[in-house]
Amino acid sequence: MKPLAIILIVLGIAMLIFKGFSYSQEKNVANIGPVEINKTEHKTIDWPIYGGVIALAAGVVLLVVDKKQA
Repeated sequence: MKPLAIILIVLGIAMLIFKGFSYSQEKNVANIGPVEINKTEHKTIDWPIYGGVIALAAGVVLLVVDKKQA
């Protein structure tokens, strides 16, 4: 149970520090003989702040419960 608690704590802190991430995706729009037209799309994935808070709190609760059982 302790490794899961540590992973949740680290994940929660990371989610609070980094609000999301972005990436680029290149799409082929048209191929007309030797001419190729590509389009680069920039996409962003954001997660809510409460997701990081919930992960962090769950990790702390698991860590406390694990210590009480030991």
